[in-house]
Amino acid sequence: MRAALFLMFIVIAPAQAGAQEEKVVLKDAPGRDKAMQCLACHSLDYIQMNSRFLDKTGWTASVNKMINAFGAPIAKEDVDAIATYLSENYGKPPAK
Repeated sequence: MRAALFLMFIVIAPAQAGAQEEKVVLKDAPGRDKAMQCLACHSLDYIQMNSRFLDKTGWTASVNKMINAFGAPIAKEDVDAIATYLSENYGKPPAK
């Protein structure tokens, strides 16, 4: 009985999770083409997951970390364009 329940969980849970997923599409704005380089290493979900926490400084640090720590194939001259795009379109709202 326990094995049958476990098997049902393994089969049903991923199907339900997949049914709720939506494809992430980046907003059309200046710098989008540079930000699309992020897809070389991870999904665009990462951007939405972190958007409420990061301002321009945070996005700059995050992009630099991806390059320096993880070897992301992004040119250093693209960092500012990517961080600007991400902060303006997905950044933490300014404090009131």
